[in-house]
Amino acid sequence: MNQLVHNRRPEGGEVPPPASPVVAAWELALRLRGRRDQLNVDVKTITATLGFSRNYWSAVENERKILSEESLSRLLTLLEFDDGERQELLDLRHLAKERGWWTQYSSFLGSEIQRMFGLELGAQGVRDYESLIIPGLLQTEDYARAIMTPAVVVRKVEVDQRVAVRRHRQERLSGENPLHITAIISEAALRQQIGGPAILRAQLDHLADMIEGNPERIRVRIIPFTAKSCGLFGASTVHMIDFDNARLPTVAWQETVTTWDIIDNPLQIRDITLTYSDAFGQALDEQQSLEMIHRYARELD
Repeated sequence: MNQLVHNRRPEGGEVPPPASPVVAAWELALRLRGRRDQLNVDVKTITATLGFSRNYWSAVENERKILSEESLSRLLTLLEFDDGERQELLDLRHLAKERGWWTQYSSFLGSEIQRMFGLELGAQGVRDYESLIIPGLLQTEDYARAIMTPAVVVRKVEVDQRVAVRRHRQERLSGENPLHITAIISEAALRQQIGGPAILRAQLDHLADMIEGNPERIRVRIIPFTAKSCGLFGASTVHMIDFDNARLPTVAWQETVTTWDIIDNPLQIRDITLTYSDAFGQALDEQQSLEMIHRYARELD
């Protein structure tokens, strides 16, 4: 197993990650599409059976629509699912109809970022890269607020709500099955005085405390200024999301100042994974990284 992926399938009495309607809808669509391909059932047969248009079925396969329970039951018969799988898929449909916590912020959150939050909620682990800031899941409230303060980026009335969103995401760091994090951070992020020296000092102390308090599930490596090469140089935010469910592949979130998107193309995910692995090898190890965080924090006294 890749050393960078913490995730593993729950065994025995282990508690799975929290249920997520986004992950449920995704798994449902993947399993329906996979069985259709396996049995070589064409779209025309499905639309004729269910009385749908091709466009509607396309929306179902792309998670923009969720079938009614009656229509899904008819489709499961057509696709020859056994009783056990039928119940699993009906349960997934029920969960997919629920509303996640992120929907209360839909007035300013786009559909793609809401989807990312939903995937993250149901994930087992994430792998982050940041060049100039501390990853959002490991930020203090003051640090997050300082990032969002410039009016050109976020309207002032939205700052409190966006900070609340970040706190919601960070709830996955605790609980019965907390999220595992591997973060690669540029040394520049430890030096950039976002919010001023006092806020950065508190952020570095918080980061060190999170690492030291959770060594089995929070791993942070720093790419030092002395690194001569790294495939992630020039990249901005990269957020890879891993699942304990073997049916769900890794996906990635990439973000710049004006663009952001979920990447699920297998070839692109392969390239991102290889690049991330290379950067992991170029970075300081966990102990050296922790020592650097402490050293820069002391310099801010």
